[in-house]
Amino acid sequence: MASQDEPLTFPDEPRAELDRALSELVDRAQDVLATQGRLRALLRANLAVVEHLELPVVLERIVQAAVDLVGSEYGALGVIAPGGGLEQFIHVGIPPEQALIIGHLPEGHGLLGALIDDPRPIRLEHLHDDARSSGFPAGHPAMESFLGVPIRVRDVVYGNLYLSNQASGAFSSEDEQLVESLAASAGFAIDNARLFAETRRRQAWSAASAEITAAMLSSDRSDSLSTLVSRVLVLAESDLVCMILPHSTADTLVVEIARGDGEADLVGRRFPSAGTLAGSVLEGKQPRLVGGGSPDSELFSTENPLGPMMAVPLISSGRAEGVLLVARMAGGLCFAPSDLEMAADFAGQASLAMQLARARASEQRMLLLEDRGRIARDLHDHVIQQLFGTGLELQSVAGSIESEVDRERILQSVSHLDSAVTQIRTVIFALSAREDTRDSVRHRIIDLANDISSGLQKSPTVAFTGPVDLVVTSGLADDVVAVTREALANAAKHASAEQTAVTLDVGDGMIHLVISDNGGGITDTSRRSGLANLEARAINRGGSFVVDSSAEGTRLYWSVPMDSSDEDGTEAS
Repeated sequence: MASQDEPLTFPDEPRAELDRALSELVDRAQDVLATQGRLRALLRANLAVVEHLELPVVLERIVQAAVDLVGSEYGALGVIAPGGGLEQFIHVGIPPEQALIIGHLPEGHGLLGALIDDPRPIRLEHLHDDARSSGFPAGHPAMESFLGVPIRVRDVVYGNLYLSNQASGAFSSEDEQLVESLAASAGFAIDNARLFAETRRRQAWSAASAEITAAMLSSDRSDSLSTLVSRVLVLAESDLVCMILPHSTADTLVVEIARGDGEADLVGRRFPSAGTLAGSVLEGKQPRLVGGGSPDSELFSTENPLGPMMAVPLISSGRAEGVLLVARMAGGLCFAPSDLEMAADFAGQASLAMQLARARASEQRMLLLEDRGRIARDLHDHVIQQLFGTGLELQSVAGSIESEVDRERILQSVSHLDSAVTQIRTVIFALSAREDTRDSVRHRIIDLANDISSGLQKSPTVAFTGPVDLVVTSGLADDVVAVTREALANAAKHASAEQTAVTLDVGDGMIHLVISDNGGGITDTSRRSGLANLEARAINRGGSFVVDSSAEGTRLYWSVPMDSSDEDGTEAS
């Protein structure tokens, strides 16, 4: 029997096996703990990715979560453009001041482009050893290990996650699996954020559509169109919006309204429609989307070049009346098909509102014309007849009066009644004038008198005698209107007159134009030099020009023979 003081021992071989078993158990426990830690890290990363709905925030969270998950120094997410290459590049790890030194962001070449062309994970221990690596620009930090994983949204590759410089030196297969799992969650998060952003944009477009419709139906059309263009500039998150309309010159377009970059230089710009995005949309009546390089980029660029564009037609009664051109600066985000759809719906609602506004304006014009016609008929059928009858009666009474003074006073009253009848007939003409008579000399003089009346104490009285619209046409009408404008403008500026009058008389082979005022007469020599132009116009047509001015007023007599009227619109020599 062994002594109690003798130590207890294990055979060497069984003891070694026990030590190995305990060591393996500890290693596996550590692996389990590490795996649990990484799984918890993946859960935290997934939570960080899905807890926001704003797309820019979501993209940045994805990159940061991937960097934290696998312990890399640098990370980036490249959003693939519709035509290939990278549309956005969100990066983590490179300080902003160093990013400025690097300059423009990657465009999707080298290894980045390889992952775009073949969307399968790429894991490298030494990035520069791969033949697809294209190197780095000046100022770019050194990078060794590399892991690239695609992000899919509804089975479509949305972009790629790029990670570099893993803390332990190289990315493991577990790192790759974790990042792939994160990329799957990121795809759902991006999809939800895009749907949320699109919903908010649609709500904003719908609210703006209601606002524009109300503006179209309640205010001036030109102001409403300006409001429409301004709203599109904000809603589309664009840099420039132009409303382009057909010009009177064939196959020519003109920028009617512009808002955004260089708007002051673009308004009124004319350009041929052939070969332009705006021209093709106006002709085809279908909205179009371009990513860049459109001919319109050169047409509408001012200091900064334009890039992505979308053009939407404004359709009215089946006819394209104009085009809304929406543009972003070169390098800006491309417009999505959903952007084009929303802009087209908005333009459709705006076009309908424009039609309703025009219909309402036409109805109001018809009501106004009917009212003016009724007033003209009442003046002609009642007022003029009464005045004419009163004048005949006074003439009859004057013949039976022996007093020469009283008879002269009555005849003077008859003359005043005749003048009043002439004035009323002028008013009747103005009230009942049709659109096809707007360019007649009678109507031009009436419009001119209304325009200048703001500078006079009272509106000028206008009278016509004889077939003035048949005789005074073309260049002769231009001369008559020019003389009237010059004379009334002089009266407004210099005469301080209470009353002014214009009389145009055609008869006995002559055309007589008389402009009078009761001002202080002509004393300004510069005004007399201005009247020399009126005299020259009369002499060129074989006529005369006489000025009768005193302290009681001024009367201008401008007369030319009828045969000086020209049919081709040129001045008679």
